[in-house]
This record gives sequence, C-alpha cells and structure tokens, in this order.
Amino acid sequence: MAKILVTGAAGFIGMHTATSLLERGDEVVGLDNINDYYSLKLKHDRMATLEGRDGFTFAKLGLEDRDGVAKLFADQKFDSVIHLAAQAGVRYSLENPHAYVDSNLVGFVNILEACRHNNVGHLAYASSSSVYGANKNKPFRVSDRVDHPVSLYAASKKANELMAHTYSHLFGLPTTGLRFFTVYGPWGRPDMALWLFTEAILNGKPINVFNHGKMRRDFTYVDDIVEGVIRVNDNVPTPNPDKDPLDDSTTAAPYRIYNIGNNQPVELMHMIETLEKCLGRTAEKNMMDIQQGDVPETFADIDALQADVGFRPDTSIESGIERFVDWYKTYHDLS
Repeated sequence: MAKILVTGAAGFIGMHTATSLLERGDEVVGLDNINDYYSLKLKHDRMATLEGRDGFTFAKLGLEDRDGVAKLFADQKFDSVIHLAAQAGVRYSLENPHAYVDSNLVGFVNILEACRHNNVGHLAYASSSSVYGANKNKPFRVSDRVDHPVSLYAASKKANELMAHTYSHLFGLPTTGLRFFTVYGPWGRPDMALWLFTEAILNGKPINVFNHGKMRRDFTYVDDIVEGVIRVNDNVPTPNPDKDPLDDSTTAAPYRIYNIGNNQPVELMHMIETLEKCLGRTAEKNMMDIQQGDVPETFADIDALQADVGFRPDTSIESGIERFVDWYKTYHDLS
C-alpha cells in the first residue's frame, strides 16, 4: 500500500483516479480548492463519492498557497504524487490568462519544490495534447518538437514539461508528463462538447458545431485515461543516457513524456451522430468557424506508452458515449 497525493481530486479525472487507487488499497490524500470555474454542485457531488471511504483524506487547498502546499507534504510524506489539478480550458485562457499563471505555473513550481524537499518517489502530472499546437505531422508523437502552442493553456502545459525536466535533471526527481487527448465519460466537465451537446439536445436547443463539423478528435474514455495514469505512476522513470538526441520525451534525467489517447481520431459529426442515436433525438446544428486556440485534429501515437507500461486505450466512441448518456440521465434524474 502506498500513500499517494492526487491533486484535483474534485475534478473529472482526479475523482476517477482517486477512486481506482482506493479500490486497489492505496492510501489517498485528495487535494482541491473547489473553485467556481464550473458547477460547484458537480464538484461536491464528486467529492461525496470519495469522502468517508477507508484510506481517503481530503485537503482543501489552492496550489498557489506555497506555505500550505509545503506543510501538507511535510506532514504527509507521500510516496508519489499524481498531479491533475490545473486551470483547464483552451478558450477560457483567452479570457482569464492570470488564472493559468497562478494555477498552472506558480502552482506547479510549488508542487515541484514540495516533491524535491520531501523525497517524493515519483511525480506524474497532467500535460495535454494541446502542446502539439500547430504541428502538422499525424499522429502526434512524443518525440515531436512542440514549440508552437496556439493557446496560453497549451503554453502553460509545455512550460510544465520544461519545469519538470529541470527538477529531474538538477535534483534527480523522477517525473512523468501525461499528454491527455480529449477525455470524456461519466462525471465529465460541463464545459466540454459532449456535456454541452447532451444538455442542449435534451432541452431542444441548438448546438454550436465549430469548424463546420470538420474537426477530428482522439476522444479517450476516462477509464482508459485512469488505467494509463496509474500504470505510469507505478512505473518510475530512470535516466536514459543513450537517448536519441532528436527525442525530447526521454533524457539522461529520470524523466518521461507519454501520450494517453485512443489512437483513433473521430470526426466531430460522427460523435454527434452517435450522441443523437443514444439520446433518440436529432440535434439542431449551428455551423460555425473554428475558434481561436483550437486545432482541426488531434491524433495520439501511443507506442511509447504501450512499450513501457503495456497498455493501449481501446474503448470505442460508441460504447463510451452510451455510458456517458446513461450516467447523465441518472445524475440529472431523467427518465
């Protein structure tokens, strides 16, 4: 049994990750500041699934609270840290950039410093497929250069990878960055397309279809994401002195980067058609131009993930959306 800190425990991926760790017998401390970026009720309802369970402790704390983070680490002595807390959202980063600096940059260095000074065995942290930005080569490979982000959110995630490498190099702190690809499923975020579309269709309202439906996303079901996160957390990186000089995903430091995606890009219109079938209703569609900060396609190469931890996500979009719709109807008490 390990003692693991999961930051962002009231969040979508954080709640599912904490649940899986508890089910296998780990001791979990869940950190979250429960901010109002989206529904507080949803966050409290997620926390209600964790609180009271054997082995779980909740710490209400903001990442930018340097002293609070330092004290938590000094008191708890974590074996590893799964850092999922962040200010999320590409479009919101155009409206409120300072939230991304406070949480994703200041907060991340506080986590790094706390890991460094408390002998944490491994820091696994959430990066994002958005770091690939304007890259044209598909699928996106972890060995690709990612120097052209197209949103501040993406830039903050790329900065996290660079900051983590610095601590791996200077202080020998093992770190692993996880580039998530369009995560969806039960308890998901209400600011993401699947939730927004479901809510609109059930209420007879139109949905906004960006880039006139010509988007492709590597939709990845949350259970697959969590399986990947936990396997990676258990697989502590070691230095790789024989690394390929053109591959930035591994270095002579104890540092790794992985994609976690379904490896099967799906047309946005196919996702909508699948959702319509599950709901038994047809959506009224507002066809719109692509939004600032968005990219037309994401596609994860996951060869490194499979080679190192033996896992490939495989939940189909049809199965995943059906499970989400079933959960959504139950959560909202819809017949």
